[in-house]
Amino acid sequence: MPSSNPCVPRSPTALPCLLGLLAALLLPLLVAPPAAADDGPGPPAGWTARPAGGGSSGRDARPYVYLEGTASTVLQDRLSVTNPARTPLTVRLRGDGRAGPWLRFAAETVTVPPRTRADVPFALAVPGNAVPGGLAGEIVAAGGGEEKRVRVRVRIGGPTLTALTVEDVEVSGRTIRYALVNRGNAPLRPRLAVRADGVFGPLLDRPARPLPLELAPGRRVELTEPWPDAPALDSVTVRLKVVAEGGAWDEAAASAAYVPVVPVAGGGLLVLGALAVLGTRAYRRRRDRRNRRDRRDRDGPMTGPPTEGGPPTQNGSPTETGPPPTAQAVREDRQRDDKERPLAKTGAES
Repeated sequence: MPSSNPCVPRSPTALPCLLGLLAALLLPLLVAPPAAADDGPGPPAGWTARPAGGGSSGRDARPYVYLEGTASTVLQDRLSVTNPARTPLTVRLRGDGRAGPWLRFAAETVTVPPRTRADVPFALAVPGNAVPGGLAGEIVAAGGGEEKRVRVRVRIGGPTLTALTVEDVEVSGRTIRYALVNRGNAPLRPRLAVRADGVFGPLLDRPARPLPLELAPGRRVELTEPWPDAPALDSVTVRLKVVAEGGAWDEAAASAAYVPVVPVAGGGLLVLGALAVLGTRAYRRRRDRRNRRDRRDRDGPMTGPPTEGGPPTQNGSPTETGPPPTAQAVREDRQRDDKERPLAKTGAES
């Protein structure tokens, strides 16, 4: 019975059948898919920005840029920008983050030819007042409608100085105001203790507690401390003590007097009223004395013979017995009135 498989090699016609089957199996393997970079004209696609060196375009590329130095030094490295497309790629470079302002590039705008990698040198200038420790930043590369970021880590060496001061302490009502200044080159997390003493002993004693802030080097911050149970009548001295890591500490004090307003105002009104009464009385006495003196000067000395069986008269009216007042007596009375006048005037003005 003849076989139903046409490709069984039993005759000279089987060889062409085998060749056709083999060609059908190998054809998909011989035709390669087009590369992503050969898409033709258009915006560049697939470009990268990485730290240069160490297999910058492969699996062993550095994950970030690491620089280490001291204050007032310049640290250098390179950035690799790879353009696999058929069109040129223009990239703009800038720094970002805490270390961003310290970054400088050989060219802030770089044009990378097609299918080319460009290594761009850059430098990081560490300021002279840089604080020892670590900080981070980024290199931002923007081009072709995309943005790539490369991390930068910086380690700054050198001695660490911790110092702080407490300034401008002021006690106002139920609030204590003060300022903290970081005088060193390291960040500080301060702790505050408060104590207040009055005339008869302690009024406030708060142990040291952490403040909710981190004081950067050279930073000044103004703070307040509430005192809800401040005294109503006392003379107090408030002392603030601030400590931080690294042995940094300082203390300062301020004094204040607490006096109730209503009793003081009432006492002042009573004093003013008493002075007014005394002044009014002195003024009236002075006025009466002046009136009597004016009448005596106007009437003149006594004339006419005395009436029979009675005191001497003037113009028919009884007068006091005795000789008439002399000019010397009148002057003495005036001098006596002038001496008493300043006291009366002072009481009236008060």
